Amino acid sequence: MLGGMPDRPFSAVVGSDVWRGQAEEWLRERCAETGRRVIAEIEQPRIRPWSTQLVAPTDAGRVWFKATCPAQSFEPALQAVLAAAVPDRVDPPLAIDALRGWMLTCDRGATLAQIHRPDLEDWQHVVHEAALVQREVAGRAGALLATGLPDCSPASVPARFDALLDQLTALPAAHPSQLTGELLDRLSAARPRVEQAAATLDDGPMPVTLQHGDLHPGNLFVVDDGVRLFDFGDAQLAHPLETLAVPWAVLTHGLALPWEPVLAAYHAAWSDLVSRSELDRLLRAAMITQPVNRTQTWCDALAMASPAEVADWGEAPLRHLSHVILRA
Repeated sequence: MLGGMPDRPFSAVVGSDVWRGQAEEWLRERCAETGRRVIAEIEQPRIRPWSTQLVAPTDAGRVWFKATCPAQSFEPALQAVLAAAVPDRVDPPLAIDALRGWMLTCDRGATLAQIHRPDLEDWQHVVHEAALVQREVAGRAGALLATGLPDCSPASVPARFDALLDQLTALPAAHPSQLTGELLDRLSAARPRVEQAAATLDDGPMPVTLQHGDLHPGNLFVVDDGVRLFDFGDAQLAHPLETLAVPWAVLTHGLALPWEPVLAAYHAAWSDLVSRSELDRLLRAAMITQPVNRTQTWCDALAMASPAEVADWGEAPLRHLSHVILRA
């Protein structure tokens, strides 16, 4: 269900005194195991329907605790797997509880987006770094999926599209993502294009791999020896080019920065496998499959949302699914 009637909203669980006490106890114990001691009040800066964070000052610097909703509970284990595979680009967690979706990490300071307003060179760096991570872990699909990472590979997209049409159509009339009328007809008519796009990607030379899901400069820390990618709660195993959907949208609809140099920076990491002209063809297909997979992420993230949270974020699944016809 897309939120509204969970047994107990995730935000209510993680906002309770009982949960907070359990989480803080776990945080303190894990800090002690790494030689750290909490020296001031632990704060909870925000709660969302899909995650919450605690921040704790310690005698060895600040640490961050993250708890995810059940649908995204794979993130701690996924970050541990990625850190083992690409330690120069993803930090290892200090501790994880994979069953509860809990993770403790070091504070790495400012993100790339916080240092200054990201410019063209920053965006080129972001997509190139993401592409290098994708290439490194492309042969580790089994290990990635074992963490619980959703399998959204191209072959799975048409069936997911069908299921999402059914799910959104069945929502109550008051839900902001209920699918009806002309939009339902147009999305139903787009089904052959979704199937063709999925087949194009499945037949192409680029392997399925990590798809970050929300790639932008705010999800990279700048450190002395480079950058560190983080925030993998929206990640999927999918076609790698779907990772470019968020950068493309931000650059072309928000920042008005040129897209071609950014795409060239991404292609540089894949140029031995795919030509630039073939990359362009595949990217057009990925821009059709990505909204389907992104809609699934939103549906899952809102599965334990309260009615008020549905009012705030509940339009997102329908908005993203509509991109199938806007980009086709």
